[in-house]
This record gives sequence, C-alpha cells and structure tokens, in this order.
Amino acid sequence: MGAVSEVAQSEPDIIGMSKMGLLITAREDMALSQVSRSVRLLLGQIQRCRPALLSNQTARCLSQAASQPEPSADENEAVNPTFVNRNPRNLEQMALDVKDRGWKTTWPHREFYHRLMFSRSQHHVTAQVFSSCSPIPVLSCSTKEWAVKKELASTNCVAACQAVGEVLAQRCQQAGITRMVYRAIPWTYRSDSVQSFRAAMKAGGIILSEPRRKYVGS
Repeated sequence: MGAVSEVAQSEPDIIGMSKMGLLITAREDMALSQVSRSVRLLLGQIQRCRPALLSNQTARCLSQAASQPEPSADENEAVNPTFVNRNPRNLEQMALDVKDRGWKTTWPHREFYHRLMFSRSQHHVTAQVFSSCSPIPVLSCSTKEWAVKKELASTNCVAACQAVGEVLAQRCQQAGITRMVYRAIPWTYRSDSVQSFRAAMKAGGIILSEPRRKYVGS
C-alpha cells in the first residue's frame, strides 16, 4: 500500500514538469521567431538605404575630383607662341603671302603666286603654269605629248587649244592649284584659240585671277 501511494503522488509531479517543459519550448520558439523577424526588417532597411549611400559616395567623389586643380603642362607639351610655317601654300591660299611687285614697266607683271602662259606656234600648242619663286614651270601641257597628240586631228587648231586647256585644268586640280593669273597678249586675246583655251580652263574649275594680297597689321 505504501508503494502504491508513492507512485500515485509522483505521477502529478511528472505531469507538471512536462507541462513546464512545453511552456519553456513555446516561449523559446516565440523568442526565436521575434528575433528572426527583427533581423529580416533590419536587412530590408539596409537594402533600401544602400542606393542612397552609393549615390552620396559617388557625388562626394565627383565633388572631390572637381575640386582638384588641373595638372600643369609639362615642358614637352607646352606650345611655342612663335613657330615657322613650313607650308607656304597656307599663306598663299589666305592671300597673306608676299607678292613680288617688280617694276611697273615690266610685262607681264610679276605680282602673282602662279601665272599661266599660253603659246601657239605654227605646229604645236603649249600651256605652262609658273610659280613666282621658280623660273621652271610647275605644270605644263602640250600637243607634243603623245597622249594628247594621238587624240587630235591637228596639233595647232582650235580643238587642240581646247584639249590642252582641259588636260591642264585637270592637272591643276590634282596639284591643288585652282587660282592663277592669266594675261594674254592684247592682239591675240580675241582670237578663237585663246577664247577656247580660256573657256576650257574655266570649265575645269580653274579661276584665272588671284585675290589681292591682305596686309595684316602686327
């Protein structure tokens, strides 16, 4: 009887201890769920704040870069205020190059950059372009050339003058000389040969005059 009574008294104690254990585990689960929820909220806030932080950092970096002074040029990169023009055609095209005036009694006048000379002999037609700094022609075309002669029936007719003008105009365009001075002999200016030659040169894009020299004050 004593043993039975002891077993009956111990059963309520075991049930109470089990209930207390269940309560403790439930409380721990609730605490863990609350901790996990707070961690999730914190992570969400951090992810929302990251773009703002990055934009602020980039703006700060840009402002720092803008505030830095510009680097000074090295001696090798410095530009000399005075230099020598190695291409005189630039000044010539801008009409700033010096022209040799010569004597007023000389004919043809020497105030030019390039001069066109046209001559018609008893057998051939020749046209030449001279520079003011050289007595040797820069460009020339003549019916003595086989490439021109073989296309003509006669080497001194009006058609030959026109052909020479067309070929010389093409060569001038290839050389980059598009303006030149041409002063024909007065008693041959009205002839058909000179007029056809002039018309062929103009049709080829050559201007038979040069601009007046510009004087720039220092």
